[in-house]
Amino acid sequence: MHQDAVLLRLLLLWTVGAAGQMRAHARSKLEMSLTEGSSHEIGRNIVKRSTDMTKTWDTRSEQLLRIEDHDFSMRPGFGGPAVPVGVDVQVESLDAISEVDMDFTMTFYIRHYWKDERLSFKSKTNHGMTFDGRLVKKIWVPDMFFVHSKKSFKHDTTTDNVMLRVYPDGKVLYSLRVTVTAMCSMDLSRFPLDTQTCSLEIESYAYTDDDLMLYWKEGNRSLNTDDRISLSQFLIQEFHTSTRLAFYSSTGWYNRLYINFTLRRHIFFFLLQTYFPATLMVMLSWVSFWIDRRAVPARVPLGITTVLTMSTIITGVNASMPRVSYIKAVDIYLWVSFVFVFLSVIEYAAVNYLSTLQERKERKLRNKLPCTCGTAGPVMMSTSYSEVDANTTGHYGMPQLNGARQERMLVELAMESDQLTGHVGSGAYSSAWIDTHVIDKYSRVLFPGSYLLFNIIYWSIYS
Repeated sequence: MHQDAVLLRLLLLWTVGAAGQMRAHARSKLEMSLTEGSSHEIGRNIVKRSTDMTKTWDTRSEQLLRIEDHDFSMRPGFGGPAVPVGVDVQVESLDAISEVDMDFTMTFYIRHYWKDERLSFKSKTNHGMTFDGRLVKKIWVPDMFFVHSKKSFKHDTTTDNVMLRVYPDGKVLYSLRVTVTAMCSMDLSRFPLDTQTCSLEIESYAYTDDDLMLYWKEGNRSLNTDDRISLSQFLIQEFHTSTRLAFYSSTGWYNRLYINFTLRRHIFFFLLQTYFPATLMVMLSWVSFWIDRRAVPARVPLGITTVLTMSTIITGVNASMPRVSYIKAVDIYLWVSFVFVFLSVIEYAAVNYLSTLQERKERKLRNKLPCTCGTAGPVMMSTSYSEVDANTTGHYGMPQLNGARQERMLVELAMESDQLTGHVGSGAYSSAWIDTHVIDKYSRVLFPGSYLLFNIIYWSIYS
């Protein structure tokens, strides 16, 4: 019995110990779960608190500027005098000038300055507060647009290139980076020896001069340019500003600001690509004047080649130009050169025609002349091309006789024939013979002299 009681007591003690261990394990688990729950709750509170801090910062800036207390859909000083808005521009680049589309592309920084007392705030340092583009949508800013622009955009890499700076007294600086493609009406009557003036026009879209007074902040010094700006085809001569009033019949008068720049075209490219080739083609056409007039296969292809080359040059120049209804300076030069080349072909046609007439009259004269005309032997009229010295005689089938020129011999023969036969009219034949020979000789002087005179007049007018 005593042993059974001891065993029963030990069993009860073991049971109580096991239950205590289980309670301790459960308590530790509970504590761990509570700890983890508290950590998660703390983390959530931290996240919420950080989110709230961002919102609080945004809200504080808006509260400092009292944005919610005012209606920014209306301009500053609504109902009073016009709000002055100063503007200055920093030109970053001139990207392209197109004669075909008659436009230009410009990238620049435009800055607006005005005062809005609704944005004034208290500050001990008197330093301005700088914001990005998010605050711009919540306040009033000038509604500028670019007159005669074809396309424009604000840069947004890596973020919107917009800056807003507000000072304690309510002064505001609003800056943004813009690229604009705008129209430029060009006068190409002196192309490519021309100078063009283009303008970028800035204006308020909604506010007339009664509500908004737009002006250059520091006059002509409000326009600054980068010294590295250069164009391949133009020399930038001048940048300057101006201000005018623009009138619309339905809405009224508006202040308009102008960014004017003057461009002078580089001529060297066109000298190499247009003027020099055209001049060389004209000079090449003169070579035919020194080629024997009987060498038809040499003179005809030379004239046709120069005419076709001039046509190609004219077509190539006009292909890259707008189809304007007036004559350009380059057109005058090319077409006058084309006329000179064409006249050289016509000159050979005239020489060839007169030579044909000459041959016919020579044949008739040979038939009328006796076999012996008081000379030691018969006069042989050879028609062999190889026996004729073209530089000395330049005539058909008439070899030299004791060094005398062929045409003189032929004229003397014709005069003797007149004396023997009593026929008249051979003087006309000799005149035709001499004129045919003289055409090439005169052309060698008249064509170069006339073209040189044209060049002197042309470059004195357009240079």
